[in-house]
Amino acid sequence: MREKINKLREEFNSSILSIKDEKGYESIYFRFLGRKGEIAGLFKKMPEVPQEERASVGSVINEFKKFCEGKLEEAHRNLLREKKEPGKKTCLDVTLPGTLPSLGRRHPITQMVSEIERIFSMMGFTVAHGPEIETDYYNFEALNIPADHPARDEQDSFYLTSSYLLRTHTSPGQIRVMKKTKPPLRVIIPGRCFRRDAVDASHLHTFYQVEGLMVDKEVTFSHLKGILEVFAREIFGPQAAMRFRPDYFPFTEPSAEISISCFPCRGRGCRTCSNTGWLEIGGAGMVHPSVFKVVGYNYEDFSGFAFGLGIDRLIMNRYGINDIRILYENDLRFLRQF
Repeated sequence: MREKINKLREEFNSSILSIKDEKGYESIYFRFLGRKGEIAGLFKKMPEVPQEERASVGSVINEFKKFCEGKLEEAHRNLLREKKEPGKKTCLDVTLPGTLPSLGRRHPITQMVSEIERIFSMMGFTVAHGPEIETDYYNFEALNIPADHPARDEQDSFYLTSSYLLRTHTSPGQIRVMKKTKPPLRVIIPGRCFRRDAVDASHLHTFYQVEGLMVDKEVTFSHLKGILEVFAREIFGPQAAMRFRPDYFPFTEPSAEISISCFPCRGRGCRTCSNTGWLEIGGAGMVHPSVFKVVGYNYEDFSGFAFGLGIDRLIMNRYGINDIRILYENDLRFLRQF
C-alpha cells in the first residue's frame, strides 16, 4: 500500500505541472480527488491492510490527500489569475528591485524623553522609573499631603481602590528612590501621569512628566536654578528665557513655578500660553524636611531640591505646537514631521 501511495505521489507531481487550462485542471482533480478517483480507491482497499498497520497507513493517505488538495487549489488560483490578467507572470522575478518597507520612527514624546535623559546624564544624574499605579501613601502621604490637605483637590483623580490610584505626578518616584538610596544622589524619573483635568489646548487627562531630585550637603536653590537654566538652553537654545515665581507645593519649601517664554507667540500672548507670553512647564523647590524625615534622611546634614517638568509642554514650546491633544491623536501627517 505504501509503495502504491509513493507511486501515485510521483504521478501527481508530474501531472500537475502539465495543467494549462481548466480542462487539464478538472482532469487531474477527478483522477485523484474524485469520488471514484485514486485516493478514494486507496481508502476502499484499507480492509486489505493488516490491522496493526491501518492507523499509520490511514494517516499517510490523509496526508497525501491534503497535499493534493493544496497543490490543486494553488494551481486553480494561478489559472484564475492568468485569466484575469493574461500574460502576467505568477513567479517571483528576483532581478527586480524590492519594495522598500515604510520605516517607522520614534514618537516626539519618546524623542524628548531621550533628549532629557541625555542632558541630565551629562550633569551627573541617573535615570530611574516608578510604577504608574501608585499607592495613596507614596502619591500623597509620604509627600506631606495628608488626606485632609487642600492640595489634594487638584489631584484626587483616577482611583482603582481606596488605596490605589493612577499616579498624578512623578514625585512618588523620589520617595521610592530615597528609601533605597543613601545620599548623595542625583536622579531623574520620567513617566506618564494622570489627572482629571478639563481637556483644552494645554491640558489633558494623560500627560508626561520628568521628576528631578538632587540631595547632598549644602545644596541650595541656586544649584536648582543653575541646573534648570542649563537644561533650558540645551532644549531651546541660548535665547531661551526662564521665569521663576514663588509658588506652593507641600513637599518643597521654598517652592517656585517654572515657566518658559512661549515659543509659538514669541512672548506676545496666544491661546497656548493663555495670552500671558509664558508657558508653565512645572514646579520646583527645596525638599521639605518632612519628606526627609519620611525617608530617614537627616535634614540637618543634607539638603536637596526637586523639580517636576511637563514633557508635553516642552515639546509644544520647542516645536511651536499650539494644542497638546495633537500629540496623542496618532495622526501620521503630524508624526512624520519628527
